[in-house]
Amino acid sequence: MRTVAVLPAYNEADTIGPVIEGTREHVEEIVVVDDGSSDGTADLAREHGATVIEHVFNTGVGGAVRTGYQYAIDHDYDFVLQIDADGQHDPGAIPRLLEAADEADMVIASRYRNGSLAEYSLVRRAGIRFFTGVVNVLGGVDVTDVTSGFRVYRVDALADILHRSDDHWAVEQTLDAARRDQRIVEVSVAMPTRETGESQFTLDTFVRYPFRMADVVLRVLLFR
Repeated sequence: MRTVAVLPAYNEADTIGPVIEGTREHVEEIVVVDDGSSDGTADLAREHGATVIEHVFNTGVGGAVRTGYQYAIDHDYDFVLQIDADGQHDPGAIPRLLEAADEADMVIASRYRNGSLAEYSLVRRAGIRFFTGVVNVLGGVDVTDVTSGFRVYRVDALADILHRSDDHWAVEQTLDAARRDQRIVEVSVAMPTRETGESQFTLDTFVRYPFRMADVVLRVLLFR
C-alpha cells in the first residue's frame, strides 16, 4: 500500500525540517503545500527532500490540504496522511494511525482520549466539543475530536468527501463520511499546544462558530 504525507504549511520555517525528517521513514512521499509563506518554508522543505506545491497567496488550512488531497488522488496513492508542519503532531504516532487505517476509511488522532487537551484554552476546548457534538448527532457516530488535523484517509474514500469550503473542512469531511457510512476510527495521540506562532482559536472565532456550523451542515445535508 502506497502512502503520501501531506503537510499544510504557512510560515513554518522554524519547525518544518524536523517534521519532514520524522515523517519520512513512514511514507513513500512527503508533499508540503506552502500556503503563501514569506519565510522560506518552501525552500527549506525542498532541502529536506519534500515535494513542494506553492500557493501564490494564503488560502488557509482547508485550501492547503485540499491541494494535497488532490495530489494524492491524481497520483493513485492508497492512503494519505495529514500532519501539521508546526511540530504539534508527533511523527512517532504515524505507524499506529496507518495500522488503524487497514480497517478504516478515516483515522482521526484524538486529543480527547488522553490528557493533552488540558493544556488548551477554554475557548478552544469549547469549540472542539461544539463541533464534535454536532457531527455525532447529525452523523450518527461517536467520535471525540472532530477538528483534529492529524489524520489518515483511504484515498478512494477521500475522493467522495473532498471538501468544497475552506472553513471547517475537517467537520465537513467527517460529517459527510459519517452520512455515507464510511468507517471512522480514532487513535489516542497526545498533542501539546504549539511552542511557536499563534493559534487560530480566539474568542472572535468562537462567536462565529454557530453561523459557520450552519453553513457546513446545510452544505452536507442538502447539497452533497
